[in-house]
Amino acid sequence: MARMATLKAGICNRGFTFLEIILVIFVISLVLAISLPSFTLQQEGNLKSEAGHIASIVRYLNDSAISTKETCSMNVNFKEKSIRYKSPEGEKEERINSLSRIFLQSKGNVSDGEVTIFFSPTGAGENFTVYLTGLELSMEIIFTALSGRVKVSAHEGI
Repeated sequence: MARMATLKAGICNRGFTFLEIILVIFVISLVLAISLPSFTLQQEGNLKSEAGHIASIVRYLNDSAISTKETCSMNVNFKEKSIRYKSPEGEKEERINSLSRIFLQSKGNVSDGEVTIFFSPTGAGENFTVYLTGLELSMEIIFTALSGRVKVSAHEGI
């Protein structure tokens, strides 16, 4: 014969006590309080890393075009969030997750589609700024065509 579990008289299972619920909420809050700031800092670090990487690509393309007397190009694709660049060493592609827009003197703000920037043996033809956006920080990579300088700046908030 199969035995069935029976409740003893006087014992009533209605659910969790108020103290148990408070304890669970406290533990979940504690875990979130510890993990979320580190997640934000990690995102901030990735944003700064991507900004530095784009700045080095722009410097490299400008310097390569001038030194080799060959035209180099950089294609910014907003749909794929990537930068493809062509240099004397070949073509490469980099994924930039925080890419938001680019400002060109000739086209203004561009945030969708594709933009190609050419670096001729005399340097890039125009100034441009690449904008990256994160959770709490935004970055600008500013290229000045006349001097060939690249400046990276950060801004709090969006």
